[in-house]
Amino acid sequence: MSENLEQSFVAQLQANQNIIHKICRLYTDGEDAHKDLFQEITIQLWKAYPKFRGDSKFSTWTYRVALNTAITLYRKTKRTISTVDYESHQHFVKDVDYNYEEEEQIKLMYKAVYQLNDIEKALVFMYLEDKDYQEIAETLGISEVNARVKMNRIKGKLKKILNP
Repeated sequence: MSENLEQSFVAQLQANQNIIHKICRLYTDGEDAHKDLFQEITIQLWKAYPKFRGDSKFSTWTYRVALNTAITLYRKTKRTISTVDYESHQHFVKDVDYNYEEEEQIKLMYKAVYQLNDIEKALVFMYLEDKDYQEIAETLGISEVNARVKMNRIKGKLKKILNP
């Protein structure tokens, strides 16, 4: 591979590494599993990079490769996806004006999202990242209409989980 290709890849990876970290947090529990998945996603991105045509944004392509890698890895090992216990990973500075009610609502939402399957988690993750349905559809390899339908069903599922 050419040095230009390698430099281009490294620059793009550095600019978009937060996407990979977020997906790793979503699909792993623990620092070692996070690092392993991050490394596997990086390897898959590197292998696929020469075929990246630029038809979509690099970030969209990264989402797609990273989500597919995370989902495939866990399906191959036939393990259930373990999730991070929200209580043990609180990393925010508490302020005098901190909204504890909102924090409780966020905890409940995380617990509900953890009950979704891997594709549903990916869709919710991208929705919460303010991605439009076109980008979600492109990333997940489904139609835009299907993404909207799935999201509406997921919203209903989350409402049932949160309001039994």
